[in-house]
Amino acid sequence: MRWVGRKITTREPIIQESERPEPERFEPEATRRDAGVAESSRANRGWWDRNADEYQVEHGTFLGDDRFVWGPEGLDEVEAELLGPPEELKGKGILEIGAGAAQCARWLAAQGARPVALDLSHRQLQHALRIGGSFPLVCADAGALPFADGSFDLACSAYGALPFVADPRLVLREVHRVLRSGGRFVFSVTHPIRWAFPDEPGPEGLSVAASYFDRTPYVEQDEEGRAVYVEHHRTLGDRVRDIVASGFRLVDLVEPEWPAWNSSEWGGWSPLRGALIPGTAVFVCERD
Repeated sequence: MRWVGRKITTREPIIQESERPEPERFEPEATRRDAGVAESSRANRGWWDRNADEYQVEHGTFLGDDRFVWGPEGLDEVEAELLGPPEELKGKGILEIGAGAAQCARWLAAQGARPVALDLSHRQLQHALRIGGSFPLVCADAGALPFADGSFDLACSAYGALPFVADPRLVLREVHRVLRSGGRFVFSVTHPIRWAFPDEPGPEGLSVAASYFDRTPYVEQDEEGRAVYVEHHRTLGDRVRDIVASGFRLVDLVEPEWPAWNSSEWGGWSPLRGALIPGTAVFVCERD
């Protein structure tokens, strides 16, 4: 279910390190089973630390260094203006959650905003340092934000944190806490309908293979049964209820259509599937 896929660039290795023997790779077992808050956090921190280099090589060209993209379809904040008109972002304090290499935060800074980029993965933030920027980078769990109440005007998350946490209300309540009154939180996740289909870009990914209502997490685990990657499913109704229960108002739900210019295949995202079923859901929430 993860937003990764085939290589779309031929960049050289992007963070050089001393050479050391490559450890033998173990192919994790994919399964559906329960995974709690602590196990999910531990597994996903490790996964993104191990895979950050490959992710940035594979997706860095599409994401750019200072572009704000909401998902694999390529919906760009320049056109979408889900956080508001770019000219109104100047001077705003904005928290990016699950920032990765902080591409979105870098674009926000270019608009005159005051972003803070937060990610669970130290290695992802090393890529943010490599690209550069004058805004703070914070390594922390989105379920326990290290900021005072009312610290930010806006918050955003493009496929960050929410798909990977066992209890999304922990994150939503924390975001609500650190936003000022009238603040907006916009986040994108895999569209829930995708969980009913095989995670394949071709025709085999067009037939329903599982229950949309099965909330059992997707888990990849090692030989001893320890989770090394976890992704959690919420239905559209679950997402709405989580948002409202956390004190937000849902003001928009955006389901980006696949544009004609985008010929990329990333994991289960492709022009074929994108023309028929949505791949991303973007929730626009406001704090009263």
